[in-house]
Amino acid sequence: MAINWFPGHMHKARKDIARIMSEVDVVIEVLDARIPYSSENPLVPNLRGTTPCIKLLNKADLADPEITSVWVRHMEKEQGVKALPVSARQPAQIRQLLPMCRELVADRNTEARNIQAMIMGIPNVGKSTLINLLSGRKIAKTGDEAGVTKAQQRIRLGERIVLTDTPGFLWPKLTPPECGYRLAATGAIKDTAFAYDDVALFLAGYLGKRYPEALRSRYGIESVPEEDVALLEAVGRARACLGRGGHVDFDKVSALLVNELRAGLLGPISLETPDMIEKEVADAQRAAEIKAQQKAERDAARRARARKNR
Repeated sequence: MAINWFPGHMHKARKDIARIMSEVDVVIEVLDARIPYSSENPLVPNLRGTTPCIKLLNKADLADPEITSVWVRHMEKEQGVKALPVSARQPAQIRQLLPMCRELVADRNTEARNIQAMIMGIPNVGKSTLINLLSGRKIAKTGDEAGVTKAQQRIRLGERIVLTDTPGFLWPKLTPPECGYRLAATGAIKDTAFAYDDVALFLAGYLGKRYPEALRSRYGIESVPEEDVALLEAVGRARACLGRGGHVDFDKVSALLVNELRAGLLGPISLETPDMIEKEVADAQRAAEIKAQQKAERDAARRARARKNR
């Protein structure tokens, strides 16, 4: 099942960002450290152009630290980009952002005017919490539900930095399709836009292969299956997610697995690596090319039938 979620206010947010981008000195893009690629909006590079960018890998305490380090090195290969893993539980990490902003615009006359920064990110990535920590007061509305911020607001921070907060927005088509599952698993997409069991099966297939020890420790499963359905059944029995006749209730165990991953109860886990993404992108491109070719052949056959019937 393809997962997509693009309500109307997200389209407006994209247009508003494009309208004021020329006034921005530095872009701060907040990513989920567990899914740095899937939470990186592909529309942002075109919106920011050559404007310097800081990629904040938020919720780094929930991510696998070794994989996070790989992502930082991967992202900083791009010209004008710095990457910084942070956690709301470590305010000192977040305060590094202000001097980093000044460093990225060191060639500009910032004594004569304020540094104009813009912060953006997908829904529920923790952007509003970071803003409140940076400003030292509760300015941005926070919540566990995706899509809380609905309009832009300007916030004065220290070190002559003015921050424009923008609503979280996704993009009309999530590709590769695995991105949609990861976004749903980490809470970036409204729960009503996907089926828990679908996402849980995706997670189970990944976790059983990549993090069997985490599953063994959390659920007390001696032999961790790599196959998705078998793993959900094992977790369901371990946590008594049972229905009539002692059968595993897949709705209950699916919600359990997704919510415990989101809460970090499985330990520090990353759901993607640069190598994985490279393969998924290539696979998606090949699939799109095949689909386009098949469509072209169908259209040609339809035109040929139309000419024959004239």
